[in-house]
Amino acid sequence: MSGPPTSEHELIRSARAGDQDAFAELVVMHADRVHGALRRFGLTQSEADEVAQEVFLRAWRGLARFQERARFSTWLYRIAFNEAQRRLARRPPPSAETDFDHDDPVVSLPESPRLGPEAQTLDREFEQNLERALDQLPADWRAAVVLRDIEGLSTEAAAEVVGVRQAAFKSRLHRGRMQLRALLEPYLTLEDG
Repeated sequence: MSGPPTSEHELIRSARAGDQDAFAELVVMHADRVHGALRRFGLTQSEADEVAQEVFLRAWRGLARFQERARFSTWLYRIAFNEAQRRLARRPPPSAETDFDHDDPVVSLPESPRLGPEAQTLDREFEQNLERALDQLPADWRAAVVLRDIEGLSTEAAAEVVGVRQAAFKSRLHRGRMQLRALLEPYLTLEDG
């Protein structure tokens, strides 16, 4: 008798055969990144919690259709992107009094234990500014920046996730980067004096 499956490929194969424990391991492997991507796609903490569950439920139900042409993580990002877009489309339009739920504005990168307290504070401050800037980007541009620059997907994989050709994706990414740079410029400009 062989030991428990260890590689992602083996876990996928076991999960396809109905092994819920193998699928649970896949969820553990990818849950933080999926949740972080959902937050950066523009969902609140509570929305991301709910939608992440839906993402993995859809993945479980659709596992037989996963053909492994793309990486499993890319397939999950595609599901997460689609679910985030559905949730965002159902949101009521913001009013002047609406205060979006930013109960956990820093969701992207873990703190570096090597940074001192002052550097950690600056790091958190930058991440909060980055989150606010991302929130101001149009959804298509934000998704491009999140998938390519934050999640680290290749241009080809990220374009597949959002369902557009690479040229269209590159255009969205360029526009998103330029807008993000403009929004973050005051924070990035060194003070004279």
